[in-house]
Amino acid sequence: MNKSYICIAILLAFLGNAFAQQDPQYTQYMYNMSVVNPAYAGSKETVSLGLLYRKQWVNIEDAPSTGTFFAHTPIGDNIGLGISIISDKIGPVNENNFYGDFSYTITLGDSYEEHRLVFGLKAGFTTHKVGLFSDIYGTLINESDPAFLQNTDDILLNLGAGVFYYTNKYYLGISIPNTIKSPHLTVQGHQFGSEVSHYFITGGYVFDVSPTIKFKPSFMMKSAFNAPTSLDVSANVFFDERIEAGITYRLEDSFGAMVNFSVNSDLRIGYAYDHVVSDLNAVTNASHEFFILYDLPLFRNVSKSPRRNYY
Repeated sequence: MNKSYICIAILLAFLGNAFAQQDPQYTQYMYNMSVVNPAYAGSKETVSLGLLYRKQWVNIEDAPSTGTFFAHTPIGDNIGLGISIISDKIGPVNENNFYGDFSYTITLGDSYEEHRLVFGLKAGFTTHKVGLFSDIYGTLINESDPAFLQNTDDILLNLGAGVFYYTNKYYLGISIPNTIKSPHLTVQGHQFGSEVSHYFITGGYVFDVSPTIKFKPSFMMKSAFNAPTSLDVSANVFFDERIEAGITYRLEDSFGAMVNFSVNSDLRIGYAYDHVVSDLNAVTNASHEFFILYDLPLFRNVSKSPRRNYY
């Protein structure tokens, strides 16, 4: 392998490690769950729409940034449908994901604490674009080498699956949003890097502290196979059906705070701040995340669960 391909391999190895931590990474995951678990699609009684933007590691040039749009709704009593669009940018790499979600619900009880077991499938594609390697490496490479005089723009297929179990008080989910491994880049017949299959385990509980206060602990565990595990633990308090505030900790990475506010019964906005405690603290100390949720009241008469959408 010549010098050019060694440089490409090093770059893709670096980017692969970055994506392993960012594919995806959310602090307010409890309001973005259909993105990582297709079985969540249609679990609310409304047409649910959401926008989320995350700026990772401020003050680091070309650090990851993620924009997400999702929508999902129940169709009848047992079927849920959804879509999600995720745009990631890190350094010279732009990745855009377009997914559709399908879920099927099995009701396991008919009491107030009725239990629902949901199976979900995710399908779609990813566009993966890397800029000119001559621009990335500058004078460190031989710019006459044709391997560095091209953009790369690939389309990769994706299939995922998940299971989601919930009642009006708690939930537990497990999913693998991407099961297909595809090369990130092919240059003159050589393949570099690949998509990494992540699995997510999520869970949460709603405690009634008083008629107007609810305590909502939750967690998300994320890992790529044969890679270190990331664990988020959060604790939120919900006041008077309007204001929610809490704290969060990501194992060996960051701790932070989050807050969200119900503008009205359909619209909610939120913000999260992460303070970096890993080795990156030497060059950056924060990440920021914003979301907007809107529930269209078109399907308010669809009875999916007595849980009032606390998660």
